[in-house]
Order: sequence, then structure tokens, then C-alpha cells
Amino acid sequence: MTDQNETITKLRREQIKTASPNTLGLIVFSLFFGGVISFLGVEAVIVKDFFEALNKIFMKIIMMFLWISPIGICSLIAGNLLSNISLSGMMSTLGLYMLTTILGLTIHSCIILPLIYFVITRKNPFKLFKATFKAILIAFGTASSAGTLPVSMKCLENFGVHKQIINLVLPLGATMNMDGTALLEGVASITIAQMYATNLSLAQIIIVSLTATFASIGAAAIPSAGLVTLLMVLTSIGVPTEAVGILWTIDWILDRIRTSVNVFGDCVGSSIVHHLNADQLSNCKSAKSESVTGNSS
Repeated sequence: MTDQNETITKLRREQIKTASPNTLGLIVFSLFFGGVISFLGVEAVIVKDFFEALNKIFMKIIMMFLWISPIGICSLIAGNLLSNISLSGMMSTLGLYMLTTILGLTIHSCIILPLIYFVITRKNPFKLFKATFKAILIAFGTASSAGTLPVSMKCLENFGVHKQIINLVLPLGATMNMDGTALLEGVASITIAQMYATNLSLAQIIIVSLTATFASIGAAAIPSAGLVTLLMVLTSIGVPTEAVGILWTIDWILDRIRTSVNVFGDCVGSSIVHHLNADQLSNCKSAKSESVTGNSS
């Protein structure tokens, strides 16, 4: 009988309580709570009106703070420069952050979205890009999906998308389809964590991805709204939120680029929905024309 050396590996799972609130849980609860309010309809109209008024109040407060944000941003940058972050290191970090964000947005808008459109519709996505180019330019100039909505609707109507599809999908996309914002929040969270020498685990990266996705759905269609929801993402992983002010110095250009990506994504979604419902739309149109003919005769 021979002795065999065996190595036994024991895995122990520990739960560590952090000082940050459960942001992801709050977002999931808010989605569930809003779904129940929508399901109840008239019975919950008082609660619905209350939260709509509360949302307008907070949007007004945020817009007031935006007017004095340059002073706060300069103060944050000066404080960081006087503490432990060098100017060259900060500029290098911001440059890499901009490069990563723009590269991700370019891949998403020039490869992912056209590929999805082509796979589903089997049509040339560059024709859609050409038809909606005016809306994309307006989005880049205004940095607001809601402000670009009338132009986007007109471009898609000229492209041949049914008006009912446009009226349904585009307003929803302007408030919920914030894919560019979700991408920016993920990159910004990892960048700020690296600035504070915080190593993110795989679980924290997954939490960042989920929280950024859910938070971008609730982001307002106004300029720099993504940085407001970024605070929720940073809080969910316990990363300091002071560096958000530093990112605000370059967000004016990134906000315009991601808004253009959001608008183009809305147009792609509307065109796909139109393609998937083309038969039903043609049947409704023929039935409507037959009814009009019968009434006239």
C-alpha cells in the first residue's frame, strides 16, 4: 500500500457589509413599484401624479445647479490638484477616458446597431443612417434626445416608417433607450475606481453593468443627465463620488456624442419595429381603405 498525497481545497464564502446603500435593489424595487402603479391605472393616479410632480421638482433643482456647476467643478479640480492627484496624471486619465468612451460609442453606432438592423431587416443600414443624419446632427448640437424628437419623427416619416410606429417607439426611446449613457457610465465607473486605486472584483463589475443599464433607463432626456445617474452607479460599488466633477469638465463633448448614438439607436429600433409589423400595417391599411370605399358607395 502506497501513501498518496492529497490536496484538499476548501472554499469559504463571506458576506461583507459595505457602507454604500443597495442601489441596485432600489432600482429594481422602483421598476416593480412603477409597474404596479401602471397596472392599477385610475386607482393609483394620485401616486402617479405625486411622483410626476416630484420628478419635475428635482429636474428644476438640477437645472438650477447646472448654472453654478462651473464654480463647483473648478473647486473640485483645484482640491484634487492640491491633494494627491497631479495635473499630468489627471490629464492622462481624462484623455484615456475620452478615448475609451468615444471608441466604445463608435463601435456601438457604426458596427453593433447597423449589424442588428441588417440581420433583422436584411436592408442596407447606411440608407437609414443617411435618412436620419439630420436628426443625428441636431442631437449632437442640442445634446438632448427630447429636443431632437420632432426632427427624428420627420426623418423616419420621410424614410417610410409608419406614423403609428413612430409615435409609439420614438417617445419611448427618447426616455428609455439610453445605450450611449449606459456605456459611458460603465467606463466612467471603472475610470473613477482606478483614479482612487480601487480594484474592482468580477462581482462589482457585474453590478456596475447592471446598475448602469437600469439607471440609464431612468435618465432624463436632458444634457449631462448621465452624470447624475452615475452617482447611483458609483454608490452601488462603494467608490467615492467626488471625481464626478472632474469628468464634468469634458462631458460637454461626450454628452453630445452619446446623445447622437441614442437618437440613432431610437431610429434603428423604430425601423425594426416597422419591419416586423409590416404585414399587420398593410392589412390595417387595406381594411381601412375598403371601409372608406364602402362608406362612399
